Amino acid sequence: MAHLSARAGYRDLVKRLNRFPQGAPPSRLLYRILELLFSEKEARYVALLPVRPFTVERASRVWNLPMTESERLLDSLAEKGILLDMEEKGRSTYILPPPMAGFFEFSMMRVRSDVDQKILAELLYQYINMEEDFIRALFAGGETGLGRVFVHEPAVPPELSLHVLDYERASHTIRSASDIAIGICYCRHKMEHLGTACEAPREICMTFNNTASSLIRHHIARRADRAEGLFLLDEAYGSNLVQFGENVREKVNFICNCCSCCCEAMLAARRFAFLHPVHTTNFFPRLDEEMCNGCGKCLSFCPVGAANLISANDPKKKTKRVLRIDADTCLGCGVCARVCSRGAVRLSTRPERVLTPVNSAHRVVLMAVERGKLQDLIFDNRALASHRAMAAILGAILKLPPLQRVMASRQMKSRYLEYLLKRIPA
Repeated sequence: MAHLSARAGYRDLVKRLNRFPQGAPPSRLLYRILELLFSEKEARYVALLPVRPFTVERASRVWNLPMTESERLLDSLAEKGILLDMEEKGRSTYILPPPMAGFFEFSMMRVRSDVDQKILAELLYQYINMEEDFIRALFAGGETGLGRVFVHEPAVPPELSLHVLDYERASHTIRSASDIAIGICYCRHKMEHLGTACEAPREICMTFNNTASSLIRHHIARRADRAEGLFLLDEAYGSNLVQFGENVREKVNFICNCCSCCCEAMLAARRFAFLHPVHTTNFFPRLDEEMCNGCGKCLSFCPVGAANLISANDPKKKTKRVLRIDADTCLGCGVCARVCSRGAVRLSTRPERVLTPVNSAHRVVLMAVERGKLQDLIFDNRALASHRAMAAILGAILKLPPLQRVMASRQMKSRYLEYLLKRIPA
C-alpha cells in the first residue's frame, strides 16, 4: 500500500507538470527521472503547487503546514534547482519552472553528488532523444515555440547592421540583464556522461535576470559580469556555436550556445524541420555563385543541415558545385556566412519579419492557447492569489490577434471573457 501511495505522489506530480503549456508526456522513463530528482514527499507537495508564482504563505495554506516548515521545504527545493525563488521588495516568491527550459537543465548545470548524474543523463537521453514524445511536445506542439535563434553578430554585414534590432542580438541581452549566471551546458554535460560529447566549450550556459539570481543564490550557476558574459559570447562565436534563447523580446531568461551534435534545440530542428520547431532569425543567407567555389566548408558548420552542394551547371567546369540552402530548414543564424573565407555567403533580411512575443507572460499565454491549455492558467485556483494575477493573464489575452482571441474564448468557455473579447475591435 505504501508503494502505491508513493507512486500516486509521482503520478500527481506528472499531472501537475502537464498543466504547463509544453507538458511532459507520461512515461516509465519520466517516472524514473522524477524519482531521482524528487523524494516521494517532495513529489506529493510539489504536485499541489500553483502554476503562477506564489509566496510562502500560499504554500503553507495549500500544504496545510506551518510557515516555518513550508519555508524550509521551499528553500530545500530551490537548493536542488526544482524551484526558482525571486526576491522583490524584501518579499520572496517562488515558482516551479517547467521541465524544459527548467529543472531538467538545472539538474545538470553543475557537478553534484546528491544525484547520480550518469544515470540521470542516461534517463534524460532516453526520454528526450529516443522516445520523442517529450521533445515533439516541447518544440513542435504549436506555432509559438519555447525558443528562438539569435543572429550570429560577427556575420552581419555593415550595411545590414542597422536592420538588426536590439532584441535580436545576444550581446544586448547580456548588456541589459540585471543578473548574469554561467553554468555547465546541460546538453554537453549529458552527452559527456554518455561518452559522445563534442569539444565545444562546456561552461558557457547563460541565464539572466531573476532566473540567474536564484541559480546564483543556490550555487547552481556562478555569477558573471557583463564583460565576462560578452567574452563568453565571443568564445561561442569563435567555436561557431548557435545562440538559442527564450522566445521573447524583453527580459530574456536564458541563452544556450548550441552545437549541432549535442544540443536539444538543434537536434529538434533537424528532426522536426517541417514543423519549424525553432523560431528563426529575421535574416537569411544569400549566395554569390561567382564567388562560391563549392569547397563545402559551410556544410560542416551548418547546425541543422540546411546547406547542400549541387551542380553549378557550368559547361566549362562540369565538376563545379555551388551552395544551396533549404529555406524551410535554415535558422538564419549566419554561421555559414561567417565561416565562408571567400565571402560568397552574406546575410540579407527575410521578406517578412518573424514575430516574437513581448515577454514570458505573453509567450506562455500564446503557447497555452495553441496547445489547448489556457484554462490551466486561468482557472488554476491555487495560483490566483489576487485579482492582479487574473488581470495580467486577461491583459495578455486581449492583446492577441482576433483569431487567437477566439481560440482563447472557446477554450475558456467563459461568458465573462467572451464579453471582454467582443468589446475589442478586430
